[in-house]
Amino acid sequence: MELRQYAQLVRKWLWLIVVCTLAAGGAAYFISKNSTPIYQASATLLVSQASNPTNATGYAEVLTSERLARTYASLLTGWPVLEATASQLGVRPEVLRGVVTVTPVRDTQLLTVKVEGPDARLAAEIANTLPSVFIGQNQKQLMSRVSESKASLEREITSVEDDIARTQTTLQTASDDAQKIRLETSLAQYRSTYSNLVASYQQIKLAEAQATDNIVMAEPAQVPRSSIRPRIATNTLLAMVIGALLAVSVAFLIEYLDDTIKTPDDIDRLTGLSTLGAIARFRDTGAPRQLIAWLNTQAPETEAYRVLRTNIQFSSVDKPIRTLLVTSPSPSEGKSTTAANLAAVMAQTGQKVILVDTDLRRPVMHKVIGVPNNTGLTTAMLENAPITLSDHLSPTQVENLSVLTSGPIPPNPSELLGSHRMASLIEQLSQQADLVIFDSPPVLAVTDAAVLGRQVDGVLLVADAGQTREQALAHAAQELRKTGANLLGVALNRLDTRRGGYYYYYYYYYYSGDEHGEKRRRTSSRNGGDDGQEPKKELVRLPWQRK
Repeated sequence: MELRQYAQLVRKWLWLIVVCTLAAGGAAYFISKNSTPIYQASATLLVSQASNPTNATGYAEVLTSERLARTYASLLTGWPVLEATASQLGVRPEVLRGVVTVTPVRDTQLLTVKVEGPDARLAAEIANTLPSVFIGQNQKQLMSRVSESKASLEREITSVEDDIARTQTTLQTASDDAQKIRLETSLAQYRSTYSNLVASYQQIKLAEAQATDNIVMAEPAQVPRSSIRPRIATNTLLAMVIGALLAVSVAFLIEYLDDTIKTPDDIDRLTGLSTLGAIARFRDTGAPRQLIAWLNTQAPETEAYRVLRTNIQFSSVDKPIRTLLVTSPSPSEGKSTTAANLAAVMAQTGQKVILVDTDLRRPVMHKVIGVPNNTGLTTAMLENAPITLSDHLSPTQVENLSVLTSGPIPPNPSELLGSHRMASLIEQLSQQADLVIFDSPPVLAVTDAAVLGRQVDGVLLVADAGQTREQALAHAAQELRKTGANLLGVALNRLDTRRGGYYYYYYYYYYSGDEHGEKRRRTSSRNGGDDGQEPKKELVRLPWQRK
């Protein structure tokens, strides 16, 4: 798909993109505006190892402190700390669950405590109270372990002191040399044990002194002045972007799943046929069908029919088209309106044209032209004597254009159209007019078009842009080729100029353009316009036709 086609697709679905963007943005704005504002208070803690670092062990102690900080980050959000904090603040413990987050700052010994909630002051109090409670609990646990060790060492030291005193007393009263030697050895052991116990006791006292410094409040929390959520502008903008992307995705999905004919490129790809004309969708006037080529000769749609006329005239240079069948793959694709307007612009060149309604199942040409349908094709074919066409042809408001309506609907349309009588009628019509245009039923609905297709000089298929299925058009072209019909090309009908009408706009600007109408007059003259002059022998190529 080319960039131009992407732009065309976006333009076609611009209304959906705008609606989804505004709807998503409006919903996000309304929800954000009516949401409860959430405030965030933040406090910073410093964690250090409770030891006396030296140059040789400083780095290891820093790593240990970082691990300790990660451990404290988990403990700070534990239920015992939250429960004690809630009790101290006088709130329910459930209020604190899920609102407190503690994260270590990377490559540092810092902890960040963040508290979110609808009450800014309470959030700040929680952020400051929670670390204090944890520090108190942590110190209490450390002091409890140190106190137990101190008490145990004190008992052992007292016991050893008693042993030393008792040994010394015994040594003073001893008279035996062997006994003195044994007592002196015991006394030396007691003194060594005492020395070790005193050293351990000093270390415990040092640890007790340093334990209070391993976690401190580095930066207390302040009462936040502005909320962190909802971010109305950010939410609205993000929702609009998501809405637009969703709409574009839906549009591309619809286009991907849509197998209808949209452009002349689709026609060429499926059937190998040229697009002889592109007619825009008529403005809604309340009438189901319009003879716009007569009602408004300067309308852009009329110009499109003139281009279609010229391309048909020169689509077969060696053998001029005297009889033309207009049909479509399926019903309601605009073949009757196309046939009527094509007949009108053909007649405007000075040619004598007869428009024949061969749709003997659902005839509508008498409604388009505005003539009665009491007699017509079927009554002419039922005459025993040689057919007198003048009795069945109805004149129209368009000069040089006559119409042969369907007449009463017969019970066997296919047999009637394939009869020798019909072939004789076609020959007689072609002798009385420069061009005979037949409005036929759809190809895929009945066999009437296939029966008539091999009896005329050329067949024009009409496809409805955005409605005709690709498979239907390809099948219709295949069916007509099987019967030996001369397929001239396709008329792409009902192009929506508001949605992707690039081909039509390009054509209309090129052929109908400037402010003085010079290009329009040149087009009318070249196509054999309303002045009745013969058209120049020049094939008008549409912008998308291959060279």
